[in-house]
Amino acid sequence: MKIALVHEWLTNIAGSERVLLELTKIFPGAPIYTSVYDKKGTKAFNDLEIHPSFLQKLPLVKKKRELLIPLTPLAFEQFDFSKFDVVISSTHMAAKGVLTKPGTVHISYCHTPPRYLWEPHIDPRAKGGKLAWLRNRTAHSMRIWDRVAADRVDHFIANSEYVAKRINKYYGREADVIYPPVNVERFEPVPVDKVGGYYLFVSRLVNYKKCDLVIDAFNDLSLPLKIIGSGPDKSFLQKRAKQNIEFLGHLSDEQIKRYYAEARAFVFAAEEDFGIVPVEAMASGRPVIAYKGGGTTETVVEGITGTFFPEQTPQCLINTVRNFKAEKYNPDEIRQHALKFSAERFRREFKDKITKLIDR
Repeated sequence: MKIALVHEWLTNIAGSERVLLELTKIFPGAPIYTSVYDKKGTKAFNDLEIHPSFLQKLPLVKKKRELLIPLTPLAFEQFDFSKFDVVISSTHMAAKGVLTKPGTVHISYCHTPPRYLWEPHIDPRAKGGKLAWLRNRTAHSMRIWDRVAADRVDHFIANSEYVAKRINKYYGREADVIYPPVNVERFEPVPVDKVGGYYLFVSRLVNYKKCDLVIDAFNDLSLPLKIIGSGPDKSFLQKRAKQNIEFLGHLSDEQIKRYYAEARAFVFAAEEDFGIVPVEAMASGRPVIAYKGGGTTETVVEGITGTFFPEQTPQCLINTVRNFKAEKYNPDEIRQHALKFSAERFRREFKDKITKLIDR
């Protein structure tokens, strides 16, 4: 069968691009169609057959992805998939809107319905920044297009039960659930005597990741907190933080691996669709202190691999950290749980699901 893969954009390697890499292993030789492609930022894809849209020729779009959003519907609708039997889209925005003939099966692995369109109270990026005027003007028409585009999909697969409920809410569609791949094999616990006394936060520093909430809590706790990551809010957050909080910026994979393994606990305050970084922390044998919402409720097991705080407020996190006892958690048990989210498991489950859907 002739299979094509469709992905939003290829400008860097993040969670959705890691999903796409696993799809290329399941379906070797399948061409990839995307809005724009940056070889420097996505070297793992350089040997694959990639077809970017007309947006590739526009200046700035590789670095300013927000400029892409109003144009992506047109870009994906212009691709020709008439020669393919199966189209698999990896999408959090417009890739699901491709046009296929009646005899072509379109299966969409949905990372999320776009939050800035459907849940701006969680992801307020469309309301601020230098280009907020553009996003505000296009949000209404984009919501209409996004809802129509969802009807072009034959079968939805969600990356969590949380996302499956949102697909049903906003698109009126049912979705199977296959958790995304996490490279759990590259992480490992360290001996207990090497675990440090610091707490760890890993994230892109943007508003909806709730780094400000974590900083406010640890300002009050006066406990050591290390923050890995960068983003547009970094300067603001650094001014907000006291001396017990250290910003480490971008680190190598080996450095991140060590900080995960030696942390007293990993702190996660966002309401995410799935949440890869808590699983990476658990693969390192470390417990997670997470907000009880979103996909994290499906990956963290209360009292076994971590604990939850019920409200996204500094005081609620403060109370949870004060009652937290890292010594009661078994690193090996935590890691064994994290292995359930491996890339090998994803490939097996996805291939089985696609086979059943095509046969049907």
